[in-house]
Amino acid sequence: MRRTTAGYAFLAPVLLYVVVFFGYPLVANLVMSAQDYTVRSFYTGEAPFVGFANYAAVLANPLFTTAVLNTVLFTVGSIAFQFGIGLALAVFFSGRFLGSATLRSLLLLPWLLPLVVSGAVWRWMFDQDHGVLNAALRLVDAPVPWLTSTEWALPAVVITNIWIGIPFNLVVLHGGLKAIPPTLHEAAELDGASGWQRFRFVTWPLLRPVTGIVLMLGLVYTIKVFDVIMVVTGGGPANATQTLTTWSYALSFRDFAFGQGAAVGNLLILVATAFGLLYLRSLRATLAEAAS
Repeated sequence: MRRTTAGYAFLAPVLLYVVVFFGYPLVANLVMSAQDYTVRSFYTGEAPFVGFANYAAVLANPLFTTAVLNTVLFTVGSIAFQFGIGLALAVFFSGRFLGSATLRSLLLLPWLLPLVVSGAVWRWMFDQDHGVLNAALRLVDAPVPWLTSTEWALPAVVITNIWIGIPFNLVVLHGGLKAIPPTLHEAAELDGASGWQRFRFVTWPLLRPVTGIVLMLGLVYTIKVFDVIMVVTGGGPANATQTLTTWSYALSFRDFAFGQGAAVGNLLILVATAFGLLYLRSLRATLAEAAS
């Protein structure tokens, strides 16, 4: 009994933290999504129960399709380039050369900076009149209206998020490459395998478990990105960069439709939870494969 009590005593701070900062907000959000919660509700405490009316209103809103499509494009575009560039850099830094450790440390800078700072810097770089990108483009072509065009705004926030996410992919994939025994590459080289053949038939199969975890974590993180988009474009212009996260914020704190904003947030939580469960499943499979 004493050991059991001591165990629960050690778990109590963690359980309290989870209940207060995760459990309560989640339950409160679920309740709010089933209510007609407005600004008046903060003063009167009255929020009529409407069931699934908020979810129906959200799904019927024409902006829902736009937000979902932008979320998919933003997530897929970010992950594809983050992973591709991160893998290329990881392979590049797997070889030893003068200054490799210093250069690899400098490449971690985007990961260490606060996201608001990174977004503000990129917003300045994308400025049509004074941005450094358009200053370079004027030398070869016409400047691009990155932040004011519905065609270029989404690529702009994707580029920003790619820059932020590359270091994470680089670090994890570089660690996975270092875990591969170099004798396997030496044996393949002695057998006459080229560099591409060594990567395809030796490196990639052994790196696949780490790759699955990197992609799944990147998916879970990217699908709920909020601050980068809000700082760079604010969801505009004309909702061209409006994702589910920014739309939930706009519904709640711009339109003051808190019930509908909570409904969008719950839909996003549902999607993120599904991918989180897939991540846990892939993690168990990776651990089982490593153990065998």
